[in-house]
Formats: sequence, C-alpha cells, structure tokens
Amino acid sequence: MHISELINKRALQHARRLWLHYGVFWLGAIATGLIAVFYAKLIDIGYDTFLRYSARYWWLPLPVTPAIGALGVWLTRRFFPGSEGSGIPQVIATLHDRGDLARRLLSIRILIGKIAVSFLSILGGFTIGREGPTIHVGAALMFNLRRFYPQRFRAIRGIELERRLALAGAAAGLSAAFNAPLAGVVFAIEELTRSFEQRTSGVLITAIIFAGVVSLGLQGNYTYFGTIDVGSRFPDLLAVAVIMIGALSGVAGGVFCWLLLNTNHWMPSSVTAWRGNQPVAFGAACGLIIAVIGVASGGHTFGSGYAEARAMLEGRAQLGAAYPVLKMASMVGSYLPGAPGGLFAPSLAIGAGIGNALHLLFGQMQLPMLIALGMVGYLAAVTQSPITAFVIVIEMINGHALVISLMATALIASQISKLFAPALYEALSERYSRPHVAPNVVPSAPTRERSSDRPPGRF
Repeated sequence: MHISELINKRALQHARRLWLHYGVFWLGAIATGLIAVFYAKLIDIGYDTFLRYSARYWWLPLPVTPAIGALGVWLTRRFFPGSEGSGIPQVIATLHDRGDLARRLLSIRILIGKIAVSFLSILGGFTIGREGPTIHVGAALMFNLRRFYPQRFRAIRGIELERRLALAGAAAGLSAAFNAPLAGVVFAIEELTRSFEQRTSGVLITAIIFAGVVSLGLQGNYTYFGTIDVGSRFPDLLAVAVIMIGALSGVAGGVFCWLLLNTNHWMPSSVTAWRGNQPVAFGAACGLIIAVIGVASGGHTFGSGYAEARAMLEGRAQLGAAYPVLKMASMVGSYLPGAPGGLFAPSLAIGAGIGNALHLLFGQMQLPMLIALGMVGYLAAVTQSPITAFVIVIEMINGHALVISLMATALIASQISKLFAPALYEALSERYSRPHVAPNVVPSAPTRERSSDRPPGRF
C-alpha cells in the first residue's frame, strides 16, 4: 500500500473515532441549544399573546383557561403520554432504568408533545415554566441521536451510550435554558445521577459548553434576572434573615411537595375519583380555579412568574404578602391535571414573593438581597437539591457576593422540606420505573402497591 494511502486511511480512522466519541455529542449539544432558544421564544410569544387578550378583556381567561386546561389534558393523555409535567422525573427514571423505558419517555413524539402542549398551556395563563421541559427536550433530542452511531457500536456500548446521551442532553438543556453552564454540571451530579463518573465528565461538560455557546450566540451574554448590587457591607440582621427565610421557604416548599405527592390525603375521595374517571373535566375545573385566582390577583399569578420576580428584584413591583400563597395555589392547580410544564420559574417567583413579604420585618435590609434569599430557599425546598439551587440563583442574578448566605439558606430550606415530603423529582420518577403504581399518588412506602391502567398523571 502506498504511504499516502496509509496515512489517509489512518486519518479517516482517527476522524471516525473522534466522531463516534465526540461528534454526536457536539451535534446534539448544538441542536439542544438551538431548540432551547426556539422554545424560549415560543413560550414568550405564547405568554405575550395571553397578556394582550387578558389586558383587553379582563374576563376572557375565565372561559379560555378552563378550555385550554381540558384540551391540554386530552392531548397529553391521547397523543403524548409521558410528556406530562416538568419532565425531570422522566429523565431520572430513564437514567436509572436498565430496560427500554427511555425509548418510551425520550421519544421524538414526547419531544414534540412537550413543546406543543406547554405552549398551549401558557396561552391559557397556566402557572408553568419552560426550564424543566427544556431539560426533558434536551435529553430526548440527544437520546435519539444514538441512531447516528453504527449498529455494531451501539450493540457494544448499549445502555451506557444511551444513558450518557440522555444525561448530556438534560444538562445541556438546563444550561441553555438559564444561561447557567455551571448549574448544568451541578444539576447533572446532584439531581440526575447523584454521582460524577470520570468517563462521563468530559462529554457532559463539552455538551454544556456547546449548548451554552449556541444560546449566547443567539441571545447574547445575559443573566436570567439581571445583576443585583448588594454593596460590600452586609446588614447586622443578615444571619437572622437567612434563618427565617430558610425556615419559612422550607416549610412552604415542603408543603407544596406534600400536596403534589399526597393528593389522596387532602383531596376529597369524590374529587379523586372524578379526577381519575374524568381527567379532561378535571383539567377544565383546575383551569377555572387558575383563572379565578389570576383575575382576583390582578393577573400576577398567571404564567411562570418571571416578570413579577424580575420586577421585585429591580424594585419596580410591590406585590402583597398574599402573592406567594396565591401563586402556590395556582401552581398546584396547574400541575394536578396532567399536561406539560416546569417547576423552576414558578418556584423562583414564589420565593421572590416570600423575600418581598419579609421586607416588612427587615426594612433596613436591601430588598434584592431578601428576594434572592427567598428564591434560593424555595427552589431548594421544592427540589431538595441545595447545591443546584444556589448555583442556579448565583448565575441568574450574578450574586457572588451573597454566596455564603445563599448556600446557608438553601441548606436550611432543603433540610426542613425533607420533614414534610421526600425529594419531589425522585418520588415522581418512581411511577415511571414502577408501572404498577397508580398515576395520581406516589406511595410513601415501597411496598404500597396500587393498580394502574391509566397513563401517568402530570408532574
């Protein structure tokens, strides 16, 4: 063989190895970044449309939101079962499954349904976010890129390859959604896998970088909530505020988790039966409750709450002390029926409302400082992932000056939340990995079994 042909052959072999080990991940990360930006724009368009028609006709959400609630439940159960809720429980379930669960929960159909039905829900003013769904979409997109590998390569690597693809896609999705690359890494370690394998770390970080670069290229270098300035001198009552906000947000977040995980304990049995037998009608009823709360609150509880949280951080909005309670009620109503939507942004808005309300007690402290503590506290309480919570908030507000205070608040809140309920995403993931569990109830003990002949409920 001629020496030039030998060199070309070796070069092709080397290029093929690079493609197999890195190329698909890079391609998937770029695609995840593009879809994350597209999805964010789509949700913004949907919510702007809702704001326009609700501002012109204040009463219009009363019929529209229930109708969209019913339609969203019907579409999800009829065409996209498995796309319900934030999608993070589905990703966790697939990462810990050794069978074919990922092929059901990370399909292209699920990806399309996640985007389409959550867009429909935001048109109705449902209290949902896009960040959790972006994680699900990223995982589904990367998982389906396994088809780019040769059959023999897939046969050798098998489930491990699929798991690495899904994990990288989920982390890249969070990074692109929040423009928070460090949060993507931490989220993959703390929430999705509870470990960090050396052979996965390089691929994971590379995917996050590529998705982040795409997001930055299309949206610019921005911080999710802007930059807060807390000065160089901290107030004397900061430690007291950290403990109080951590405790209060921990209780609030723990109660929220308990409500979602124990619907059979607080909902009347007749309503529970109706929910199971007539899920579309139940979705309409929840939509009506969301609409009534939204209209009564002047529209502040509709949507993800991003605008309200940012306005509070910038001192442009003063919402009442009832805002966190009303927003939480609307959030519960948005998640019970069974259509796609995320938890992150509404949780941050509720936490911001808690910090805003406590400014009445800590008037000498800067309002943005209290709001930042409230956001990290409530998010940590809902996810019970304190490291992920404070890293996300730090990157969203450029709040490195508050790093110790944010860490302490997140830790206190997550520990208190555990007194009320187990980790929400992990508990919800059990219904996918254990198909015999009823969709509307997550059992408190592994031995508690219930029959299930319906698709999983929305979480």
